[in-house]
Amino acid sequence: MTLNQLNYIITIAETGSINKAAEQLYISQPSLTSALQELEKELGITLFHRSGRGVTLTGDGAEFLPYARQLCGQYEAILEKYGKNGSLKKKFGVSTQHYSFAVKAFIDMAKEFDMSKYEFAIRETKTAEVIRDVSTMKSEIGVLYLSDFNRKNLEKLLRASGLTFYHLINCQAYVYLWKGHPLAGETSISFSQLEEYPCLAFEQGDNSSFYLAEEILGDNEYPRLIRANDRATMLNLMVGLNGYTLCSGIISEDLNGNRFVAVPFKDDEENRNSTMEIGYIVRKNTFLSRMGEMYVQALKRCLGLPE
Repeated sequence: MTLNQLNYIITIAETGSINKAAEQLYISQPSLTSALQELEKELGITLFHRSGRGVTLTGDGAEFLPYARQLCGQYEAILEKYGKNGSLKKKFGVSTQHYSFAVKAFIDMAKEFDMSKYEFAIRETKTAEVIRDVSTMKSEIGVLYLSDFNRKNLEKLLRASGLTFYHLINCQAYVYLWKGHPLAGETSISFSQLEEYPCLAFEQGDNSSFYLAEEILGDNEYPRLIRANDRATMLNLMVGLNGYTLCSGIISEDLNGNRFVAVPFKDDEENRNSTMEIGYIVRKNTFLSRMGEMYVQALKRCLGLPE
């Protein structure tokens, strides 16, 4: 087994086609097919189902792929640390729940580098994918939150994925809505006041547990609920439908503008407030790269924390 073969497997899985992977890798299709067959023979498993429409991972292939990503990621990390004269672009990725401050910190970090020499990636995505990306070293850092409601389940998932959570800040729940909303001028907002307006939530996948919800108090029953899969759509729904979401109250006007406000959530006996513990996750027993360290410092600045 070679690193080249592992890279071939990753590229085939990402493109879904041996022909497209061969083009991307600048090798011939027969050579790529031969390398794949040699690796499958060595491992004693079939990694891909072949069909006229391309290839898909088998069960064994889906299990093998994260290990391949991890090994290639570790190899690239070694090159980054010890191969400064190499021609390989240094990579850095962040996966995050939908937080504008996480994007702002990424922008501030990236500005410090010559981007022609680096390959940066930021992924605003589902909670489970944040965890998966960091576990497989697709991203070096993930940003998410814990609460009394989800803590037990998420901490179990983080342990199983070989990840460590580092605390950044605690936040109470806020109601996030646009400035033209009828409730935007309130000093605090209760659930009873929100009943006639749609609650907006980020999709977490068809079969995802509500413990993975990005919105605090995700276990509550909402009479009106709309799911979206990106932050821009969420903001449009706030304006178009007077929708709202429950969040940390941390707003980045640099990115979202000044059309939105966060109003403190007023709890009651049935709908108690809950603390969001926002933090970042990394793989256990690993050291952050220089870019990772700078990103964490940028996160702290965006959150108004001491560095």
